[in-house]
This record gives sequence, structure tokens and C-alpha cells, in this order.
Amino acid sequence: MFYGEYLHSLDKKGRIIIPSKFRAGMKEHYVEKFYITRGLDTCLFMFVEDEWRTQEAKFRSLSFTKREARRFNRLFFSGAVDVLPDKQGRVLIPSYLKEYACIKKDIVIVGVSNRVEIWAKEKWEEFYQTSKDSYEDIAEKLIDLDGKEKT
Repeated sequence: MFYGEYLHSLDKKGRIIIPSKFRAGMKEHYVEKFYITRGLDTCLFMFVEDEWRTQEAKFRSLSFTKREARRFNRLFFSGAVDVLPDKQGRVLIPSYLKEYACIKKDIVIVGVSNRVEIWAKEKWEEFYQTSKDSYEDIAEKLIDLDGKEKT
């Protein structure tokens, strides 16, 4: 549902604007609410409500007796906030999430199929520069020729 890379800036109130292509997809799929939380690689994850429920069920099924599961769930869920875009497609990012993702002003919004990632522009550029040359190697390690994930 979400694809592409979009450069934006926070407005004076600390809001981001959801890219128009994403808003069109939201309208088509009757999406009203998002959940934003701490992501991986110093970005934020933003999920539509149905996908959030899917991820929530997966993470809730992790055993709370395992230390790493507890740690991950605490950080993931304590950072979560539900947001409703305004009529212009803007959402407010809480300061603790902006701090986590090192977001000051310029951001990159990245569509990653079932989620949106929100990056500080500098962090995205750093990630991209350090990852682009290994793109083919990563694909070779993860995906068989028939498109199935290697285990």
C-alpha cells in the first residue's frame, strides 16, 4: 500500500504531512487512524490500524519470560501513539519520538509496503549510503531465485 521516498519538513508545530499518494491510498482503503512508534535503525514506524493489530498480535505472542521479548515490547509499545491526520493530512509527532529518531526539521518519509518509515533526513542518507552497495548481496542472502524467503 505504501511505496516511495518523499522529502518533507516539519512545520512550525512539529507536524509532518503525509504524502499525497499515501493519502489517496488511505482514502481508497478507508484508513483513518495510524499508529506511530519507535522503529528500527533510528527511524519511526507508522502503521495503519489493521496492520498495527497484526503486528501487535505477533509481539504479544512473544513470551514475557524472555528478557529480550520484554525489552523489545516495552520499547515498542511504550513509544506508540495513535494519530488521526487532519484535513490537510498532517500528523503531530510527539517530542519523545522525534528525539528517538533524531528528527529536527527535514525528514524522509519512506513507504515500505505495509508500513511507513519516518526518518531524519541525515539518518536516511547515512543508511542509504551505507546500504546501497550491498543491496544485491542482501537480496542474494535473503531471497531464493523463485522469490521465496530463505530461512
